[in-house]
Amino acid sequence: MKNKKYLFPIFTFILSFGCALFVAIKVFPNNPFTGKSKTEKTIVSKFKDGDLIFQTSESKQCEAVRIATNSKFSHCGIIYDINDKWFVFEAVQPVKLTPLEDWIKHGRDNKYVVKRLKDDSVLKPEVLQKMKDYSQQFDGKEYDAYFEWTDNRIYCSELIWKIYKNAAGIELSKLRELKDFNLKDPRVQKILKERYGNDIPLEEKVVAPSDIADSDILKTVVDTY
Repeated sequence: MKNKKYLFPIFTFILSFGCALFVAIKVFPNNPFTGKSKTEKTIVSKFKDGDLIFQTSESKQCEAVRIATNSKFSHCGIIYDINDKWFVFEAVQPVKLTPLEDWIKHGRDNKYVVKRLKDDSVLKPEVLQKMKDYSQQFDGKEYDAYFEWTDNRIYCSELIWKIYKNAAGIELSKLRELKDFNLKDPRVQKILKERYGNDIPLEEKVVAPSDIADSDILKTVVDTY
């Protein structure tokens, strides 16, 4: 009989633990960021967790971005290793993780450039995980076609700038204002007119893909152009 009095608390603990585990799985059944990247890969890759990737997209808005920024780049994202598979976390409609191979196919002629911190030793596993955890708040959000510096909606270069700044403490580039860009081209003016009418927010804080791509704290590790 003495042994039986210990069975109830043990059974209660097991039941409680099992219920807690079930609740955790139920609440986050499809969380794309829960996968852990391995510290060592069996196959050497040209990519690294946290790399930044840039491409030229084909839409009219992306064309306007290239003209306004005097750059070939109009779209960018951050490369994440999740369960030994490469994804690009990108701000499109909606913000999402895209398999790297698919992301590359979306660019003009499948061309892309990958940039990495010159001193990437700062991206320790715990920092990379913090970046992924921070990224979750943007997953599924709407793309920001108005380029507002808020977290309600978000655009591509704003997304990766904020991830590095707020999760890793690294400022990839200086912020600029909309009026700092080349807004005189008719194609750019057409997009601005469609977006804002006559009330263009010229002093809105902005970061362009080219600002990050040209950052002096980054180096090019892959260039297929």
